[in-house]
Amino acid sequence: MSRQTHVVSGPYAPPVPVRELTALSADGARLHVEVHGPDDAPPVVLAHGWTCSTAFWAAQIRELRVDHRVIAYDQRGHGRSPASPACSADMLADDLEAVLQTALGAGAKAVIVGHSMGGMTVMAAAERPAFRAHAAAVLLCSTGSSRLVAESTVVPIRAGRLRTWLTRHVLGARAPLGPVTPLARRILKYGTMGPGSAPHMVEACARIVHACPRKVRHAWSQVLDLLDLDHGVRRLTAPTAVLVGTADRLTPPVHAHQLAAALPHCLGVTELPGVGHMTPIEAPEPVTARIRELVTTYVQVKEGA
Repeated sequence: MSRQTHVVSGPYAPPVPVRELTALSADGARLHVEVHGPDDAPPVVLAHGWTCSTAFWAAQIRELRVDHRVIAYDQRGHGRSPASPACSADMLADDLEAVLQTALGAGAKAVIVGHSMGGMTVMAAAERPAFRAHAAAVLLCSTGSSRLVAESTVVPIRAGRLRTWLTRHVLGARAPLGPVTPLARRILKYGTMGPGSAPHMVEACARIVHACPRKVRHAWSQVLDLLDLDHGVRRLTAPTAVLVGTADRLTPPVHAHQLAAALPHCLGVTELPGVGHMTPIEAPEPVTARIRELVTTYVQVKEGA
């Protein structure tokens, strides 16, 4: 199956970028970066989550590129960024720093948006010089900083050791996902999306997730299983908004409220009723609107930039 599989029409078909860049991370990993919109517009940087790609942000890119410079990149091993044997939160932070340094000019400030593992990337990078130099504000979507497996409700039984054990094996399974079939769509919708998600939303998510290579999916599941970025949250000093769906099984709202309590400059938690984990696809308008609000409030573009 092609790693570039995604829908080719409708609101979730990835727009064509103005240009493509390659960011070189600290260990030599090459990261695919896309730039959309005018060069002199306020910048927004998008970091996708586990098993996704730049295609995940199609709805946001389509709307924001009119009057924003939108920078989206593929996490290592995802989309068009080659896989690397190095998988860790520190590597995610290295990668984000590399993207910021490659795609933003000196002194440029951007709103940085992270969904799921992309949000964890932001937390891991909170103290990095390049991040602090370029982050005007942050939006954390559907994410958490620790206890990801223990808090997940993907396995519908009472919290405890059995649920944690079962969840670990479900999320860390090595088996290939196979083609996108009606059964596959039902399973993906149950685990990652709200019950009211429209079929075209489920189809877009399924194509993106199923395109992620099996080895990459498994390797990053092991990192997320042991993740503890609570220290990163406390050091994330940029103004930060938090957004979560009330039907999120992978990172339930408890995570969002824990983040809000720990963030030095939290702008509040937005809960989206009935929405699952895939907030940018399930609720594109509220997510895009929150990004616009942050840009309007925190990003200034120099005259003649």
